Amino acid sequence: MKINSVDLSISAVRQSQYPTDKKPEFLLVGRSNVGKSSFINSIIERRNFARVSGKPGKTQTLNFYIVNDDFYLVDVPGYGFANVSKERQQKFGMMIEEYLTNRDNLKEVFLLIDFRHKPTQDDLLMYNFLKYHDLSVTVVATKVDKIGRTLRDKQVKLIEDELNINPEDNFVLFSSSTKLGKSEIISIIDKIVYQKEE
Repeated sequence: MKINSVDLSISAVRQSQYPTDKKPEFLLVGRSNVGKSSFINSIIERRNFARVSGKPGKTQTLNFYIVNDDFYLVDVPGYGFANVSKERQQKFGMMIEEYLTNRDNLKEVFLLIDFRHKPTQDDLLMYNFLKYHDLSVTVVATKVDKIGRTLRDKQVKLIEDELNINPEDNFVLFSSSTKLGKSEIISIIDKIVYQKEE
């Protein structure tokens, strides 16, 4: 897949504001500061398109990035950030739930987990929530370059065990710095959008 164009098409807070063109959508979810912006920038091959914030909890809308005029990457507010008020967290939760339960053209969810740490309770809740709604999930372990190669197998097993990952779901080790895992993510998107097997 060659990236020819990318644009922030819509920032939405409710269903009535979502795109209406029925193009395939790929949702990105994860804890605040897990590296979603870096992940997006790596996939779309743009250095600073999705702004990497030093302030966790900055994204407060569902951001629909249209890529090649063929599909959307949908970025949602990060969860698990303590400094966001309970009321705001609840609003975010309702906003994400409304999207997940009403979106026929959602084809795959990329759940980003920080590879350096044990999955949090929020990570587990999110994964179980996605599986409850029978959604196809790719677990993306970010920041893999921060862990030495000899320790990676142990960390992979820890994440697989903690989340009890469904055998049907993909598990991709990813680094925006080294581009590890990028081709696997592109392959998943290619297969769905362009029916291209790699």
